[in-house]
Amino acid sequence: MLATMEGTAKQIKRCGYFLFYYLRSLRGEKKPLLGGIKLTHDCNLSCIHCPFRKRKASSLSFPQVLSSLTTLYDWGVRIIIIEGGEPFLWRDGEHDIRNVVAEAKKLFFSVGVTTNGTFPLEIDSDIVWVSIDGLKETHDRIRGKSFERIMANMESSSHPRLYAHITINSLNWKEVPALVEFLSPKVKGITVQFHYPYQEVEKELFLPSSERRKVLDDLIEMKRQGLPVADSYACLEALKNNQWRCRPWMIASVDPNGKLTHGCYVKDRGEISCERCGFSAHTELSLAYSGVIESILVGSRIFFLK
Repeated sequence: MLATMEGTAKQIKRCGYFLFYYLRSLRGEKKPLLGGIKLTHDCNLSCIHCPFRKRKASSLSFPQVLSSLTTLYDWGVRIIIIEGGEPFLWRDGEHDIRNVVAEAKKLFFSVGVTTNGTFPLEIDSDIVWVSIDGLKETHDRIRGKSFERIMANMESSSHPRLYAHITINSLNWKEVPALVEFLSPKVKGITVQFHYPYQEVEKELFLPSSERRKVLDDLIEMKRQGLPVADSYACLEALKNNQWRCRPWMIASVDPNGKLTHGCYVKDRGEISCERCGFSAHTELSLAYSGVIESILVGSRIFFLK
């Protein structure tokens, strides 16, 4: 009974905040809602589509982590994603990612972790995303030999909200339907995004619009069939031609050098090209702000339902 009352109180608090947030934004207060904190650029894989592995190695100290989390909260962020590099590699003295999650949960409505899945997935975050970019041969070609270890960690994980995340590019797009079918019984849901052409990575990985539309149609059909594609129909449709209205001010980021940024995920990390954007999380967030009910419900299911 007490747990139910506490859960209801949290829901009321969240709903109240989101309503207040929206009303303030209409008055011109453009505050971020979703934040990402990159603990480190260090990684144990060498993914061919990742620009960060080629950048100067750096990591936040634990005091920097605490300061950054507080700043993001003060800015307005209420949903935080802990990422890297590979966040499970991060250490500062006796502190590791579990300490970061514990501190983040004191502040934010929802705490997520994104990982390459090569470490045991026992973590007290609200949600865990594991990056899987193909079936064994394709995934290992893109990310380095790791597929079997990731599958073993996923199968042994007791985390109740384990999601898979696919970055779609010119090497794996034809395999996405088979990958979704393969992953479906193993995870709570599957989200996707499209490779972004950062200057450090191969331009050939970028998927042309005709192929993008084809794979999005495949994902829409699989979602209709009941497979756990978590992105909304509205989001998948909007990504076909990128005609959705972006709300970049809803996002904030922290880099491993301690730099905090309010705005587009690519801001200060690369050349911003809206027509080439494939960041579905930002699409979904912007659609939710625009009043698309389906996107609002998707956000609620992913971040707040147990």
